[in-house]
Amino acid sequence: MNAAARPGPPLWLLAELTYRCPLHCVFCYNPVDFARQEDEISTDDWLKVLREGRELGAVQLGLSGGEPLLRDDLEIIVAEARRLGFYSNLLTSGVGLTEARAAALKAAGLDHVQLSFQDSTREMNDFLSHTKTFSLKNKVAKIIKDQGWPMVMNVVIHRLNIDHIDRIIGMAHEMGAEYLELANTQYYSWAFLNRSQLLPTHEQLRQAEAVTDAWRAKLGETMRIFFVAPDYHEGKAKKCVNGWGSMFMTIAPDGAALPCHTARMLPGLAFPNVREMSLRDIWFDSEGFNRYRGTGWMKEPCSSCAHKEEDLGGCRCQAYMLAQDAAAADPVCRLSPQHHVVQAAVAEAAAPKVTEHPLLFRDPVNSRRLTEPAR
Repeated sequence: MNAAARPGPPLWLLAELTYRCPLHCVFCYNPVDFARQEDEISTDDWLKVLREGRELGAVQLGLSGGEPLLRDDLEIIVAEARRLGFYSNLLTSGVGLTEARAAALKAAGLDHVQLSFQDSTREMNDFLSHTKTFSLKNKVAKIIKDQGWPMVMNVVIHRLNIDHIDRIIGMAHEMGAEYLELANTQYYSWAFLNRSQLLPTHEQLRQAEAVTDAWRAKLGETMRIFFVAPDYHEGKAKKCVNGWGSMFMTIAPDGAALPCHTARMLPGLAFPNVREMSLRDIWFDSEGFNRYRGTGWMKEPCSSCAHKEEDLGGCRCQAYMLAQDAAAADPVCRLSPQHHVVQAAVAEAAAPKVTEHPLLFRDPVNSRRLTEPAR
């Protein structure tokens, strides 16, 4: 960390309440070994996290998973968040959000619901999630509107649905969404395993952005559309969650405190548990949060780069996955010595496919099989 760079507070606290989920999405960012991580902290532990987070300065609370509605204590957690003054956001597949549960969450003080869809048709939505949930999601969208929450829809974009952008935006508009996030897949965890199937071509991205811009011009302020571009095609690194340990803290279901969703994959880093250490001590003093703060840890070409304060070297998990070195320049950057790895992946996406690898769906069987210890 830089000598004078004592961090500000973690403004955004993401509570990953559980890794349990009824969906089996091929792009899920939950760890590949999630089935071996069955431990979940208690209600009291979560309430302690909220109190300590608020004392530390956190103001935004994301309630995520897995599927957070699988926690029976969700209303208790939401109520405490409201009492403490958090703005709370439920990120959900919609499974389990009945009219009664929605009313209870509204009464507890939930501010915001973000509903995920996988595509605009029953066939593709249900295929990509490996479930029959499209009709349910449509019902949940109406429940959200009926409760007076902002209608926020999220669709993860990849090669298997990017050509449906026009229909996806049309669906969101018909449902009365005020916000639509078209989040191009980031290739970690399950998405990384399925990258050869999911990475779109340059031409697909160009067309999708053109369609999105046309809808923006048509709808004006009626619905705000956010198109999150993928790293691989830009040749430019992005700050990891706005900078490692600068404003974002994730608490995993077992209580591990992480600077980003996937940081636990990095070797040689210890991430404290909220059962054993206060959030204040974790945030300011733990090695896990300090290792890649600021720019003092950087190697070349990042350490002398004119843009190092803008991108802070990019994503540490991506550097580890693609360069086998968490302290390397993010290989999506065109200045990285390993940029050719990303270029090869993009070229492969554009090449005609002779054979397709089968998609690996996020489920406990695949999780245990893929992480079976070597014998």
